[in-house]
Amino acid sequence: MPRTITFTHDRLTVEIMILDDDSVLLARIDADGVIITGNPDQPLVDVLTVEDGHAFPSERLVATAIGGRLRYVGHRDVGDADRCVLEIELRDPVSELAVTVRLSAWRQVAALTMQATVSNGGSAPRTLQTVTSLMLRLGTADSPVPLEQLDVVSGTSEWLSESRWSRRPAREVLRNLSSAGYGHDPRSALSARSLGSWSTGRDLPVGGVLQQQGEFALLWQIEHNGGWRWELGEQQHGFGIALTGPTDLDHQWTQQLQPGESFSTVSATIGVGTDLDSALVELTDHRRRSRRVHHDNDVQHLIFNDYMNTLMGDPTTDKLLPLIDSAAAVGAEVFCIDAGWYDDGGDWWPSVGAWLPSTVRFPGGLKEVIQHIQNAGMIAGLWLEPEVIGVESPMADQLPVEAFLTRGGVRIREAQRFHLDLSHPAARAHLDEVVDRLVNDFGVGYFKMDYNINPGPGTDRDGVSPGAGLLRHNRAQLEWLDAVLDRHPTLIIENCSSGAMRMDPALMSRLQLQSTSDQQDAVRYAAIAVAAPMSILPEQAGNWAYPNVEMDSETTAFALANGILGRLYLSGYLDRLQEFQRALVEEAIAVHKAIRSDIPASYASWPLDLPQWDDAVVALALHAPAATYLTLWQRSDTESVSLSLPALAGEPVRVETLFPAQVPHSSGMPEWPTSWDASAALLTVQMKTGSPSARVFKITSEPTAEWN
Repeated sequence: MPRTITFTHDRLTVEIMILDDDSVLLARIDADGVIITGNPDQPLVDVLTVEDGHAFPSERLVATAIGGRLRYVGHRDVGDADRCVLEIELRDPVSELAVTVRLSAWRQVAALTMQATVSNGGSAPRTLQTVTSLMLRLGTADSPVPLEQLDVVSGTSEWLSESRWSRRPAREVLRNLSSAGYGHDPRSALSARSLGSWSTGRDLPVGGVLQQQGEFALLWQIEHNGGWRWELGEQQHGFGIALTGPTDLDHQWTQQLQPGESFSTVSATIGVGTDLDSALVELTDHRRRSRRVHHDNDVQHLIFNDYMNTLMGDPTTDKLLPLIDSAAAVGAEVFCIDAGWYDDGGDWWPSVGAWLPSTVRFPGGLKEVIQHIQNAGMIAGLWLEPEVIGVESPMADQLPVEAFLTRGGVRIREAQRFHLDLSHPAARAHLDEVVDRLVNDFGVGYFKMDYNINPGPGTDRDGVSPGAGLLRHNRAQLEWLDAVLDRHPTLIIENCSSGAMRMDPALMSRLQLQSTSDQQDAVRYAAIAVAAPMSILPEQAGNWAYPNVEMDSETTAFALANGILGRLYLSGYLDRLQEFQRALVEEAIAVHKAIRSDIPASYASWPLDLPQWDDAVVALALHAPAATYLTLWQRSDTESVSLSLPALAGEPVRVETLFPAQVPHSSGMPEWPTSWDASAALLTVQMKTGSPSARVFKITSEPTAEWN
């Protein structure tokens, strides 16, 4: 008789079934009554090796020979007060590989995390090519889930156009092949993957499937800062999801296990709900619970950075002092000196690596400028690109070759930089000395850690595959960041990588905020700011706001509105602004500071659906316990728009314009009238200005008030 193992807390129940032949499957997920049914043909984990391969010809993560042979050995509950944790032991009698599958969930969160550890219990080496982190097949032979009822949500990025999302019918991207007569699944699938070391430079490790009638929705994330792959595919009697880290096919990753050795996959998590918004609530709660404890998580310091549309990598004492004074005057709490502060030769790009202050740029010394920042009441910050050494840096010749990513013993050179390998002690020691010196000797309390090159698949140092070498570096990077924050617990670290080329869940579980783009056009930036909460927490979304003296009042407000519902990340020549622009900056900062304590308790939704790159109007709502905050951007002339807010259905509401609201009417910035249809949960806004323009609203439920 089949046996069932139950993994459960108040909001989530996962049933693992052991069949009569001792094969094991994820049979059922119940998340607050949302039921996901698994399939007996789908093992709990798939393991692809050079020695065993697939059971059938395939390019996919699934249907491996070892996965089909794995059998139950035992299980144990290792949970605690915060998390449910179940470990299931499996073994393949042929290859003698043992697999421990670890399922975990934060209590009170309807999200499931999985990870696998493979151990070689045999007498011969085995070479891994893929090990899945999380697999789930939806539907059974008796209760299939037709692809015609499903939509796929996926995202892509590239430099300056990050976080572009689409929602497509599953049958549009997975053709009906009528393969049942062949007795095995289709060979291909819809897949997304990273390339090289930019974990989010192309596809995004976050995605989902939604049942079109709102019966269920799954959103997932792969929690890794390097190589990953997710795939969706039609299978016999079901629809399969498989999530994993690096693979041989995509990332030149293989891992040879000698007898007695083990390998652990990266983790992956799914959040379960009835629709996109509710599934994202669970994934958001998982992200918040998984995040490193840090004082900035609560404070959310307001940052000014001198780079974007301002100094652009050319800081000097004379240029910085007026920016410091103007940033302090409007209420910035951190002032970050960006790229170039170390460069004496006029080209900051190839000279990175030693991280010694320029004496040409700062005749009185960098300490003079940092002291000026601190005297103005702000935390002093510096830009670092720690993982690279420029070809013109003295460190290029001082560190051993083994401290860099290499191929065939030769350092990988990309765009006038070499790339450190943080798994090597000399590389770690160099960066530890840099960080400790800048913190202890200069009083730096904030680092913008950038990452601007992609060195490719990785390093083959010590005879490993390039993908295994990169994974080793990726994991060492996370360990290094943890150690830095352990030594300097008040230090604030921003994650940046040519904008958001490495905006992944692994890094964001450790770092305090993320620069969401390098985009310098405020109108284009709006779509990026709107979409960012699909990948990261709203309170981590460092959306640049860069007012410019040439902007009119509406365009200035538009640029500032990009940052209000996130981490307002200020830049621009504030000292050159006109009086009305300065008033708008001060108002935007006051509004942001007034609501920022609500943002870490809020959940994102998209009243006009996920934004498309060229949409005329885009909108983001953050639902906090006491209010809903809504930003509406008009990017091309549109008279009115109706926004869907189903969370407020049936309720009378009060709609208040938060920004811009205090600027005198002589500035020519009229109110945008609103009307509320409670039964349809639609807020209609009349946009009384030309584009570009934006407004930030606060919406509260008022049972005794008249409906707007």
